[in-house]
Amino acid sequence: MDKTWKIQDLGKGLKNSLRAMLKGEFLLRLNVGRYFIHIVYTFFLIAMVIWISLMIEGTMTKVERNKAVLRELEIVHTQKTFDVVKLSRRSTVNEMLGQMGSKVTEPQEPATILIN
Repeated sequence: MDKTWKIQDLGKGLKNSLRAMLKGEFLLRLNVGRYFIHIVYTFFLIAMVIWISLMIEGTMTKVERNKAVLRELEIVHTQKTFDVVKLSRRSTVNEMLGQMGSKVTEPQEPATILIN
């Protein structure tokens, strides 16, 4: 008998293997039925690792987005704090009252306590 390989034999083997994969018989033809549970378990573990990785990626995306929002809010907070400090100075308040035409000025004498 001639045991040489031919291109046709390789084509038939690939065709049979593809057909077996589509029918779901590939692992049975390789006689790995006794390892079926291990193969399913391995597939399950790989699927879980991929799923957890995707969840972590989504969480990291949210964290980065929230960091950007937090930076913007810190800038706004700093600006508002600066504005409040600027407006609370006596000279600024006196200038604003003068611009508005108000006759209110800083008291010249201490406050009088009224007792009933």
